[in-house]
Amino acid sequence: MNDRDGGRVQITSHLTIETVTSLFKKGLPISGETSLVVDLAEVEAVDSAAVSLLLAWLREAQRSSVKLRFAHVPENLLSLARLYGVADMLPLCGNDSPQP
Repeated sequence: MNDRDGGRVQITSHLTIETVTSLFKKGLPISGETSLVVDLAEVEAVDSAAVSLLLAWLREAQRSSVKLRFAHVPENLLSLARLYGVADMLPLCGNDSPQP
């Protein structure tokens, strides 16, 4: 997580087993927010750990009463979420919608 602009966070790292632990420990920057968009447009590589991270962030946001949405979710990440049966749990922005 490198860049934050108001209620939007841009993820600029790979979301793989090597990186998600650090991102998870940092947590979401939700202090004072009621709504937050996590933009994944610059994510180049994902594995199954990415799905776990998004679900953990979603739980964190729900506990803090923050409306969390994900934007520009890479297709390979959506494919993994579909495989695990959790794609419908991910709140997506705009044209990012899980296809069957």
